[in-house]
Amino acid sequence: MKNWSLEDNVNDWVKSEFARIKQTKYTVESAMSDYLKNAIQQGVLIKRIELEEAGETEKGKSWKPDFHLETFDIPVLIENKLGASKLSSTNGDKIKNDIKSVKNFAVNGAIHYAQCAIMSKKYKEAIAIGISGDNPTNVTIQVYYVFGATDETYKLVETYTTLDFLESKKSFAEFYKVANLTEDEKHKILIDSQAKLQEHAKKLNKLMNNHAITAPQRVLYISGMLLAMQEIIIDKDVEKGLVPEDLKGINLDNKRDGDIIVTQIENYLKLKEIPQDKLHLMMSSFKEINKDNDRDTKTDLDAIVGDLLPEVSSVNKQIFTYVHKYIFQSIDAMSGHIDIMGEMYSEFLKYALGDGKEIGIVLTPPYVTKMMTQILEVDENSKVMDLATGSAGFLISSMELMIDCAEQKYGKNTTKAIEKIKEIKKNQLLGVELNAEMFTLASTNMILRGDGSSNIRKGSSFNEPLKLYQEFQADKLLLNPPFSFKENGMPFILFGLAQMQIGGKAAIIIQDSAGNGRGVASCKAILAQNQLVASIKMPIDLFQPMAGVQTSIYVIEHTGKPHDYKKQVKFIDFRNDGYKRTKRGIIELDNPVQRYNDIIEIYKNGLTANVSDTLWNLKQTVEMSVITNAGNDWNYDQYQKIDTKPTLQDFKKTVGDYLAWEVSNILKQQNENETLGK
Repeated sequence: MKNWSLEDNVNDWVKSEFARIKQTKYTVESAMSDYLKNAIQQGVLIKRIELEEAGETEKGKSWKPDFHLETFDIPVLIENKLGASKLSSTNGDKIKNDIKSVKNFAVNGAIHYAQCAIMSKKYKEAIAIGISGDNPTNVTIQVYYVFGATDETYKLVETYTTLDFLESKKSFAEFYKVANLTEDEKHKILIDSQAKLQEHAKKLNKLMNNHAITAPQRVLYISGMLLAMQEIIIDKDVEKGLVPEDLKGINLDNKRDGDIIVTQIENYLKLKEIPQDKLHLMMSSFKEINKDNDRDTKTDLDAIVGDLLPEVSSVNKQIFTYVHKYIFQSIDAMSGHIDIMGEMYSEFLKYALGDGKEIGIVLTPPYVTKMMTQILEVDENSKVMDLATGSAGFLISSMELMIDCAEQKYGKNTTKAIEKIKEIKKNQLLGVELNAEMFTLASTNMILRGDGSSNIRKGSSFNEPLKLYQEFQADKLLLNPPFSFKENGMPFILFGLAQMQIGGKAAIIIQDSAGNGRGVASCKAILAQNQLVASIKMPIDLFQPMAGVQTSIYVIEHTGKPHDYKKQVKFIDFRNDGYKRTKRGIIELDNPVQRYNDIIEIYKNGLTANVSDTLWNLKQTVEMSVITNAGNDWNYDQYQKIDTKPTLQDFKKTVGDYLAWEVSNILKQQNENETLGK
């Protein structure tokens, strides 16, 4: 068969495939909707700036995919190339994203367009299809699910090698079930994203330390700069956020780099209609950025940003450039449950606190906040409250889970789903935080997640008007109270439970000592109006390297009546979660992804949980027991039964050890005899 000579031949083949499957709603590049076109163009603009800095691109060029479909919940972008060898260009497992590869290879181009659309913030995901071939009998198709705008935020859907899944909405829905990330994949992305974010936080910490920016100021720099990078929408016109090129190092009032950043932050917050009192509080913190004019004077490049900037720049621009490259452009690539500001804060805190023994402000890891929201069965109708909000880690996990539930129920991008998500962000999350710095971080964190900051309050949870809680009507309460507070923080959950609807549930992660003697007064008061449902013992290194403390999660139902002491409480041992935490980071030791999935099942079903026998010995993991009204018997180890009856395995091991000892003695004696010449 004669080989094709033009790329148009590949395009004609694709059209014939669409005709075969009776798909008529595809469009070519010239017929793209304004919404998708603008999304890709915005992303291309950002990408182009990066590529031009690297000297890779041709200015003025604008490309679009050969074909696309907008009939499904997410866009499908198709790029074709002539020649079987032009399917993809890779570096190991990674699809290359340099401009040459994007222009010349089908998969690279398709993923590029998908990531540009996501980078615009108009889409969260897309399907990228690369097609290449020599003739009708030698065509290869690869389909990718793209879920972020940076490296490795795509997944090859290996079982799909034709276009038949585009035949109808029903066939696409079946494809999407396979393409979408599994819980294991989501968990791995969560851990990997956290590790990358921590690595960037370390470099940013060093960069700012090199320029005498104090530890408390550092995270405010990051959060403020991220807000300045957000696009601003004015009467449907989009004004792009700040980019490094906007910072010129001009030494004039109101034109200095710090002034430009702070002004952009304030404009953005005003257009987001942030309440005036909250705006004032946040801006008071962010004005640290333009406080020191020396940081706006051009200076030699720090080695950390030496390959990101072509010439001497202000300290503010150097920091801004690193944040733009490695944090801003990665937000969509990171798992939704990641507490970006919290991770930054934790990293900077290590240096601010020295030995890390001030454990009153440690933040909960994102995989734990996610687990706790799942334990409470947070869904699209939940009203979630956190009275010690910190940097909003629990609210972020709750919001992500609520949005997932809404999209599963109503479909992605449907009118009903969009309306419900707005309702979730505006009215179904409540946080209260006393510390001004943490309040600013929490508000920023939620704004970066699509503005769930409306109900984050600055103040003491105990002193807020009771009307606030009565009108909110929380049915879920999540807490990691300051451990340095009296009774290790137990009064926070006592107060929070009193503000909940009857039937609502709470989960608190707290030092073990709160449940075995340090928090007796609060525990007794809790049992007078609530039911202790479960106690989960967590790893002792959970908060390393900030603090090595033994913690537990207490799950409590607000019943409005005394604890039923005849009902058994589930005591669960989760000290082995499969991870080891060190100063250098987190290490996988023993199936942590599966363990975090399993612990939800164990919480729900106890000894009858359907989990792996190789990972769990449920008789040792779960203890069912009643508690007393003493308020000091809430922990797993107080109920752990140690079985002293020897098993057959114990007997075999003992005999084996004895025989090994005997053989060792015989060999030793023989060696001694040979030495003596006997």
